[in-house]
Amino acid sequence: MGFAETFKALSDPARREILLLLRKGRLSAGEIGSHFDMTGATISYHLNVLKKADLVFEAREKNFIYYELNTSVVEEVMLWLSQLKGE
Repeated sequence: MGFAETFKALSDPARREILLLLRKGRLSAGEIGSHFDMTGATISYHLNVLKKADLVFEAREKNFIYYELNTSVVEEVMLWLSQLKGE
């Protein structure tokens, strides 16, 4: 994981909203998509950006793919930001 990929992923409001949804627990792509007025392909694109940045995990179960927040990367970014702030 590099900070460049992480900050690129976090730069989009839709991806930030997806992360907020995943904060409550794992969701399928369809469940995530139901919260947005976007095509499935657009949701898939956003999820791929989040996966490349290691902000989400993907788990396959039968015919579904579930996504879950990777809290360790979030914590790493928060730690770096707190160091930048001087705390």
